[in-house]
Amino acid sequence: MSKKSLAILMRARMRGAPNEPHGHRPQQISRSAPNPSRDRSHSSNLADSNGISAKDVKEWMQASISIPAGSRDPADAYLEEFSQGYLMLSQEGRRELLLALSRDYDVNRARVRELMRQYLSLELSHGATDDQQSSGLDDDGALSTFYRMERNLRDALKPMYAEFFERLNAHPGGLKLLAILRADLLVFLGEENLPSLRALDSYLKEKLITWLSPAALELHQITWDDSASLLEKIVAYEVRGCPPNKKSNRLEEKAECWSSLLWIFPSGNPSAQLGEPLIFIEVALLKDVACSIQEVLWDDPPIPECEARCALFYSISSTQPGLSGINLGKFLLKRVIDMLRKDVPSIAIFATLSPIPGFMQWLLSKLASQIKLAEAETEEAKLLDMGSGSAFRESLLLQDEEKIILESFTENVTGKSGIEIMHYLLQSSEWVKSECLSAALKPPLMRLCARYLHKEKKRGKALDAVANFHLQNGAIVERINWMADQSEKGIRQSGGIMVNYVYRLEEIDKNAQSYLSTGHIHASPRLC
Repeated sequence: MSKKSLAILMRARMRGAPNEPHGHRPQQISRSAPNPSRDRSHSSNLADSNGISAKDVKEWMQASISIPAGSRDPADAYLEEFSQGYLMLSQEGRRELLLALSRDYDVNRARVRELMRQYLSLELSHGATDDQQSSGLDDDGALSTFYRMERNLRDALKPMYAEFFERLNAHPGGLKLLAILRADLLVFLGEENLPSLRALDSYLKEKLITWLSPAALELHQITWDDSASLLEKIVAYEVRGCPPNKKSNRLEEKAECWSSLLWIFPSGNPSAQLGEPLIFIEVALLKDVACSIQEVLWDDPPIPECEARCALFYSISSTQPGLSGINLGKFLLKRVIDMLRKDVPSIAIFATLSPIPGFMQWLLSKLASQIKLAEAETEEAKLLDMGSGSAFRESLLLQDEEKIILESFTENVTGKSGIEIMHYLLQSSEWVKSECLSAALKPPLMRLCARYLHKEKKRGKALDAVANFHLQNGAIVERINWMADQSEKGIRQSGGIMVNYVYRLEEIDKNAQSYLSTGHIHASPRLC
């Protein structure tokens, strides 16, 4: 079996900023922007080792916000100072600046309250009712007053940092910096969930979704004539997680691999310089749907491309932490499917080999809660000298499954239930080394994994994040595969189980609409 490897990347106009947080920071900062009032030597803030303090960067931010719209040159100079200065700040400096941005440039609530007071004080002329007013049965003068006040209210409800983000997005390298800002925001929110930072993150996420809309994306196929730096980046992402002795040739042989690139043209100019990659997808062209990651990565001997019947998506990765929660993959998958149908007509099956990152965490939590319930019931039964049962108890193990687990566990099991032993075993990966234990755990793990994917939900949608992504794009849950990912991470996340989602082209839109409107999870009969 063989494959062709297809790496699809989204790129945006993200020039002028290093690839944070691990990229190289600029060695010096421009001093071109006029700011005579600034005296760095008397700054009340402690500067980083490069001489830049959060106070300096705040001043550049304030200056770029304060300049009236249309004054492009001064605003650009301050934005450039801010962009380079922010990247030179320490994590603590960045945190200080983002806190100031979220609090000092938030919605002007005093202004909103005053406008609301004025709006509520307006009287409907001629004694008109609300229905009559909204139906346009009033005179034009009164309506004009209402419309003007409503427009003012909408403007006032915008946070003051909205204009700053707009200007930064229009600045060269600004989109990249905004992604870095959001990546930092997510880190700080993980440390301290402050309402002001949450609001800042929510607004910035909404704007990034708008700026990275499908209408702004264009698909471009990479050739081996593309720049060396571009190909090196693809190699760096492509070999991540591959077996060591496969890294050297995954992208070296032209006949074995082809790639395409998806990037953003903010101005619709295809000749614009390409920026940093945003997201990429890897596709293996196979004879049939693979049931393990080993089967995909170890692809010798090769098969002719014309014999491939299945396009298997086995890796969809975002390269920008700041774009977390922004569904760029939905557009990407549809475009890749369309491209593959044109370029490889023999392909009839579009499927994935996907991880199940939340399964083991969910299962261990379920097992632990059932163990606690059983212990509580035992204590209650002793006190009351009678049997008792909890409405929250459920039989996670079938009778035969529990019997096999008890027989396979060689240590002392006196007084232990099958659930207790299963919980104990799954807290490490040692059970994988025992054929006997693996065979005993396979039936319950596969059955409970099917339940997790098909039945377990959060807010009406699939509990598993990867499942939710593919289901909302119109896929169905086709098959789960035992020991499909035997890496340490695969065992820890899902007991080595992976899942195939299948995109049936004639049903994609119907499935997606059904899932989004009702939460119905489409699955093959073998899984139900």
